[in-house]
Amino acid sequence: MFLKNTWYVAGTPQDIDGKPLGRTICNERIAFFRGEGGQVSAVEDFCPHRGAPLSLGFVRDGKLVCGYHGLEMGCEGKTISMPGQRVRGFPAIKTYAAVERYGFIWVWPGEQSLADPALIPEFEWFDNPAWAYGGGLYHINCDYRLMIDNLMDLTHETYVHSTSIGQKEIDETPCTTKVEGDSVITSRQMSGIQPPPFWQMALRANDLPDDGPVDRWQICRFTPPSHVLIEVGVALAGKGGYNAAPQDKAYSVVVDFITPETETSIHYFWGMVRQFKPQDAALTASIREGQGAIFAEDREMLERQQKNILAQPDRQLLMLNIDAGGVQSRRVIDRLMALERAKPNTAVAA
Repeated sequence: MFLKNTWYVAGTPQDIDGKPLGRTICNERIAFFRGEGGQVSAVEDFCPHRGAPLSLGFVRDGKLVCGYHGLEMGCEGKTISMPGQRVRGFPAIKTYAAVERYGFIWVWPGEQSLADPALIPEFEWFDNPAWAYGGGLYHINCDYRLMIDNLMDLTHETYVHSTSIGQKEIDETPCTTKVEGDSVITSRQMSGIQPPPFWQMALRANDLPDDGPVDRWQICRFTPPSHVLIEVGVALAGKGGYNAAPQDKAYSVVVDFITPETETSIHYFWGMVRQFKPQDAALTASIREGQGAIFAEDREMLERQQKNILAQPDRQLLMLNIDAGGVQSRRVIDRLMALERAKPNTAVAA
């Protein structure tokens, strides 16, 4: 169903500031907390005493204390102590590799010995003053692959996001799809069109006119296990489109980290990074609010889609040429899952 020997985004550093975080990743119930020295730690969210979720407890001196009877758990999954009891002989619980990087907490839900932080992809824009980032998290009740399908085929924007980023030219302009190793890229270039409301706002924010024709682009890149980065933007018509000079365009990257929770639910970490006016905090907040509303529209559609599919599991879904990006992405996932089953000691680059 999903890859396990790979890195997924589990949360943000703020999620574990002063308290543990309980989160299910790929059907693994995990408790995240700051252990000794403030390092991110991740253990099975299960107290060996009575099975209570350790994430309902608290952190004291780098140890995770169960909120039920006070059992104290170390970062290595070994029971340290419990008031009035002898518990050091308790068997250790499962632990997970976890790393704090690029403003996120990453977790490896599979074989811990394979977890290499070097396999986490590099993101040049985080902690880079030339870029600004704003984003959030949605919990969505859908198969993670449905979200990948959604992001790799942006023709839905014309209908689902008709008041913000959608426009008929998306339907009218064919996209190209190519596979490069484990990556799938779909791209669409639109020339001499009117910008939709979101991009009118972005043009104004970049001190550009919002009432003239623009060239618009959408370049969606899927990488395993379930990440989609989308280069989006508009440039004043005739200035070079995607390759236009910064002063003639509004350019951003939509960040989509899709972390499976179960077979039919996901943690969807969404955001947008931009290069124009990166120091403008008010603009970052405005874009974040607008983007959050757009993704809320996706959430409703995907959850209803999932319900339909579950109600009719034998119903065959039909494929069109616009589905090529999602189809190819699923093929990459299927191939890597088959490899993981055949060779369980194989790691997958995130």
